Amino acid sequence: MSDTALIEKVLDGNDHAFRLLVEKYRNDVFRTVFAVLHDQKEAEDAAQEVFIKIYTSLPQYGNQGFKTWMTRIAVNHAIDVKRKQARRREEVVDTLEQQALGTPSDSVEREIIEQDRRSLVRKKLNEVPENYREVIYGFYIAEKSYQQMAEEQNVQVKTIETKLYRARHWMKKNWKEDDFS
Repeated sequence: MSDTALIEKVLDGNDHAFRLLVEKYRNDVFRTVFAVLHDQKEAEDAAQEVFIKIYTSLPQYGNQGFKTWMTRIAVNHAIDVKRKQARRREEVVDTLEQQALGTPSDSVEREIIEQDRRSLVRKKLNEVPENYREVIYGFYIAEKSYQQMAEEQNVQVKTIETKLYRARHWMKKNWKEDDFS
């Protein structure tokens, strides 16, 4: 019996005709879904869901090639399942990270380390020559733009750029990365 005849019977309420379509195409649908998901159990579940979608979408089928139409539904559904799996994995990772980061002793320890780091940065900033300190503080700590700093110091933007360039050069020459460990 042709696909068109089976589809007409399904649309007329004949469930046995749909079973025949499922039997005829179940391997094709499974292979299509498995090619996207790469997991037998997930592919089996997704293939069943695809056939439910095919059954409910059959009234919209426009005789444009049943196998192609069915394969498009299978691919789209498999992609949706894969996206849901990725979101679930991200949610699990987020939850685990929050649990790992959420212990009180860890947060106290992190806060102490952060305070030590801020103290060290302040101490190191005091080593910088006075004429560079203001631009370093303004740009890196206060997060001001060159324009803002130029207006505050009543100088040209180019002067701020030059000071910052020289300050960076001074820091590279006088500081080592180990100084901040």
